[in-house]
Amino acid sequence: MATQTTASCTGSTLLQPLSEIINLPLDQVNFVACQLFALLMAMWFRIYLHPSKTSPFIRHVVATLLGFYLALFCFGWYSLHFLVQSGLSYSVMIFAGLEHMHKYCFIVTLGYLIVCQITRVYVFDYGMYSADFTGPMMVITQKITSMAFEIHDGLAKKESQLTPNQKYLAISRMPSLLEYLSYNCNFMGILAGPTCSYRDYMAFIEGTCYQARHQENANGKENGKFKQSEPSPKNDVISKLCTCAISLAVYLSLYKLLPVEYSIDDYFVKSTPLYLQVIYLYLAMLALRPKYYFVWTLADAINNAAGFGFNGYNKDGSPRWDLISNLRILDIEFATSFKLFLDNWNIQTALWLKRVCYERCPVNPTAATFLLSAMWHGVYPGYYLTFVTGIGMTMAARAVRHNIRPYFLVSDSHKLVYDVITWACTQVAISYTVVPFVLLAVGSSLKFYSSWYFCLHLLCLLVVLALPVKSKRRQAKEQQENQQKDSQSDPSTDSNCNQKDKTS
Repeated sequence: MATQTTASCTGSTLLQPLSEIINLPLDQVNFVACQLFALLMAMWFRIYLHPSKTSPFIRHVVATLLGFYLALFCFGWYSLHFLVQSGLSYSVMIFAGLEHMHKYCFIVTLGYLIVCQITRVYVFDYGMYSADFTGPMMVITQKITSMAFEIHDGLAKKESQLTPNQKYLAISRMPSLLEYLSYNCNFMGILAGPTCSYRDYMAFIEGTCYQARHQENANGKENGKFKQSEPSPKNDVISKLCTCAISLAVYLSLYKLLPVEYSIDDYFVKSTPLYLQVIYLYLAMLALRPKYYFVWTLADAINNAAGFGFNGYNKDGSPRWDLISNLRILDIEFATSFKLFLDNWNIQTALWLKRVCYERCPVNPTAATFLLSAMWHGVYPGYYLTFVTGIGMTMAARAVRHNIRPYFLVSDSHKLVYDVITWACTQVAISYTVVPFVLLAVGSSLKFYSSWYFCLHLLCLLVVLALPVKSKRRQAKEQQENQQKDSQSDPSTDSNCNQKDKTS
């Protein structure tokens, strides 16, 4: 209740009467109020501080000061951690050598985040979700570490060592302190993100974000008639605000009726048939997801209202405002594979994990990526149980896709049957995997898994052993070796086309 969580709120108490009227915790009321205020400021920022009317310096200053104000309103003196974390990391960037700067910065930034998470969980209040000042720090950690790797790519590596995407994101000069703070703590993303690249953020501040940009799915219309005028985000902002309203209404209506904790209730486990337990678990997770839909979609709408997030044009010429979107709701709810679900959930975090870990880790990048994700999320044991389970789920899903899916592609009807089955399996697997993420504690998490007899863990193990699949890196390496053998055996075929195939 609101009165019970007031003491744990470290931010402003100005909205305490409203918190008591609507019977919601004060920290949640402060968060929503600040995001709505940020939405209004974003529209003002786009109209009155447009790049054509003011300098990048003014835009940086205003965005940073508004961000600090929102942080103070929500978290009080705890928001100083944002400055300390940013200051320590910037010092590493300035004084450490370029060769190892990105590694030191990664360790310092992530280490400071973990220390704050440990003190918040084990010193102050275990299981406390209110006044969680480490939430914004998680986004800042993503931004700082991404920037460190991008600076290293731009200043310490040759272009031949970089992938096309790394070349696009590489930073060729050290950002100033104002640019650095504006990128980390601007009012559009200080509370809920999403993460964005430094290059894209600077293009937004300088007003060059509507120019043709690097993207793999460009359809060629950016250079045509659709690019003559600056696109308006109005329709997308309205659409996303409607999605927020629906998500919030669904969450407030269902989350108390379908608590995940009920799935480990002794009476429920003993008296309920297994198929009903499966259905209840799916519905409980379905009722929980709209909370994230609301938070992330509202954050996306705020950035769009400020003019940030333009990502080219659709085939019909309408502007796309999904450059920094964090989810695709329909693709999540109708995902037919574990990977497809993860690719559309918390998209910017997945991109961060890919850019700083998966693409750069020399040994077992999948396991390393899941481990980093668990460390970044926090220190609750449930997080680690979820991501360790996720490793097995990912490997099993990959094996099934490579070995079984081809047999169902012979006709549309066979593929439809395969999609329906894999959709149901994916939803059950996701629900089963993330239960510890919600329950947090080891005891309750193991109680849930034991009530299911660890059946999906054992099934994943059997699938991985019975249906081995080569890693993508190994497949690419073998393909490259085969191409080299072919070119050596028949040099006359080593034409320009073959050279392009090797490069791709």
